[in-house]
Amino acid sequence: MEALFAIMIGTLTAGGVYLLLRARTFPVIVGLTLVSYAVNLFLFSMGRLQTGVPAVIGQGESYADPLPQALVLTAIVIGFAMTAFALALALRSLGEEGTDHVDGKDAEEGT
Repeated sequence: MEALFAIMIGTLTAGGVYLLLRARTFPVIVGLTLVSYAVNLFLFSMGRLQTGVPAVIGQGESYADPLPQALVLTAIVIGFAMTAFALALALRSLGEEGTDHVDGKDAEEGT
């Protein structure tokens, strides 16, 4: 299970960094979202991956750490709000500039 988490975190990070380096706004936003998902998985794995243990302290001899779960839940909410804001900025930029290139230049004008 730990190997699967490590592979998923690496894949999400690599894909996110690749998309962050693109010259269009939508792939940049998707890349930022993928990197935030990778960070969420990393934080979640810091709570020691265990199955079948209660989440409440005192209900068993071992328990799941609730702090990483709370951090990931908060990060999901903040990430959703950040993605919505970035999409609104991208749509406004597309409406005003007429292109979704991050530096405002169109592909026909050259780079």
